[in-house]
Amino acid sequence: MTNADLRSRFADVFMPNYGVPPVALVRGEGARVWDADGNEYLDLIGGIAVSSLGHGHPALAAAVAEQAAALAHTSNLFVNEPSVRLAERLVALAGGDARVFLANSGTEANEAALKIAVKYGKAHGRPYVVATENGFHGRTLGALSLTGKRSIRDPFGPFALDVRFVPYGDADALRAAVTDQCAAVFLEPTQGEAGVVPPPAGYFTAAREICDATGALLVADEIQSAIGRTGAWFAWQHENARPDLLTLAKGLGGGLPVGACLAFGAHATTFAKGDHGSTFGGNPVAAAAALAVLDTIERDGLLAHAAAVGDVLASGIAAVEHPLLAGVRGRGLWRALVLTGPSAPAVEAAARDAGFLVNAVQADAVRLAPPLILTDAQARSFTAALPAVLDAAQKAS
Repeated sequence: MTNADLRSRFADVFMPNYGVPPVALVRGEGARVWDADGNEYLDLIGGIAVSSLGHGHPALAAAVAEQAAALAHTSNLFVNEPSVRLAERLVALAGGDARVFLANSGTEANEAALKIAVKYGKAHGRPYVVATENGFHGRTLGALSLTGKRSIRDPFGPFALDVRFVPYGDADALRAAVTDQCAAVFLEPTQGEAGVVPPPAGYFTAAREICDATGALLVADEIQSAIGRTGAWFAWQHENARPDLLTLAKGLGGGLPVGACLAFGAHATTFAKGDHGSTFGGNPVAAAAALAVLDTIERDGLLAHAAAVGDVLASGIAAVEHPLLAGVRGRGLWRALVLTGPSAPAVEAAARDAGFLVNAVQADAVRLAPPLILTDAQARSFTAALPAVLDAAQKAS
């Protein structure tokens, strides 16, 4: 079994929506992974901000194995204890006064939030929602209707919902768009797929104030940003601007598919019996995995660790002077190399050749979202190699 063999077999049986990935990963340990040819890499993308504890973490492996052996699935026709404990834990971490819907992915979590917003809007004469240009909320038709990227929206429109898009980070534009006819505002605390683009300081607080003034729901899409990624459990905590609805996934399961939608206050009971559901949502194995992730982050102090190592990573990148590199942005262990031109694919390839997995998320931005267990030394190994990686990318471009 080689990279070439697996890539060929992949191309033969899968739909071409992903293209054919460049390498086939077969094993991982901590923040390191190995491909089918035996090449070792430092994993600086973590399954797109998913592998919070890295690869092969004993707490996650034990929790999954134990729960799978005891009870792997129940459906929503029965109660299972791991899902109840997970919901209780999420409510406590978010400050209480909330209820939870468990799903299997970020898109599903956003679909649940959207249905709550639609029901709220219909009950109060609020026919439209607001989202942001270049925002990303998922690829199902509901979530896609909120996604402000024309390249992925236009082939599947028109959409049933009235969604109005505003520039991200512009509080005045948001204020002008949100009236007492608006049902909800969907925001990422930092835009992930747009290239890890943070808003100006105070933007999320302003969004909270705008929604309070107009009665619109504030929905925080924290699919990428939550569960320690920015050095806090939730990115909204950096401005203490709790949303009305909060969506989670990715890092919550540490590699197992799980998503969650939290609704706060009066909105916690918007869904009535039969309004929404999921056969696999609340799966006990996925819930056990998520509990292991939360327990390990808390026990090992990974919130503070992510903030500290993220600063090491960012300062090391900022110290590099190169014609291809314009700077670095982001927070915690969620960063982007900002490039001077559309050389991100070449940088991704050069980094891979040098033993680092990164993600060309935009033509001029390379995303880093490594496991929260990344060490100072591992972060420095990347920044030390970065000048040579950029040189190689420049030659290849």
